[in-house]
Amino acid sequence: MRDLPQSLMLFAAGLGTRMGAMTAARPKPLIEVAGRALIDHALDLVDGAGIAKTVMNLHYLPDQIRAHVKGRHVGFSAEPGLILETGGGLRAAVPLLGAGPVFTLNSDAVWTGRNPLIELRDAWDATGMDGLLMLMPTDQATGHTGGGDFDLDAKGRLIRARGTGRYVYLGAQILRTEGLADFTEAAFSLNRLWDRMIEAGRLFGTVHQGGWCDVGRPEGIALAEALLRGEA
Repeated sequence: MRDLPQSLMLFAAGLGTRMGAMTAARPKPLIEVAGRALIDHALDLVDGAGIAKTVMNLHYLPDQIRAHVKGRHVGFSAEPGLILETGGGLRAAVPLLGAGPVFTLNSDAVWTGRNPLIELRDAWDATGMDGLLMLMPTDQATGHTGGGDFDLDAKGRLIRARGTGRYVYLGAQILRTEGLADFTEAAFSLNRLWDRMIEAGRLFGTVHQGGWCDVGRPEGIALAEALLRGEA
């Protein structure tokens, strides 16, 4: 038994401030790329991977997202007050996600090529990994600004590079959640859990076989649509 993840956390609670006026009256996951909302692009990946349970965190204009995904098999983890960030948000959703490793997926990107969730599942090794992050060479990551987050050692373990690395994290991963209980703050980043896993030699990376585009800024929309057309 490979202890494969059966549930997925879809991050959708952000304010989308980098999108400017586009998110003044709608949440970022509902911004359209190639005629479809970002959240629909993400849920297509979930459906394509056959994941049994999906939980989405909500904060900004949550009723719009609830209405948009009505009829799809999605649970919700509400963050009505403080935005809990990635670590706090995932920890709050664990009772809904269940025990064992889980997928997480950001909702502000589009992908081409192999389904990244299937790639992660195929590469997951429960005996040696506490986390597995989907990566791409920094110079191939469409819409990404800045340097790379990580390097990889000969065994595929992650090494922090902080802006100088060969690889950028793409917002999809498999992660064991037990360590989240050790943090006392309500809101915190998953980077803190990653650092513990790196120290223990149990955080790994795998490289996406396809294209990816960040849609965190308005200019990312045209870049993403070009990628989907095969022009990037």
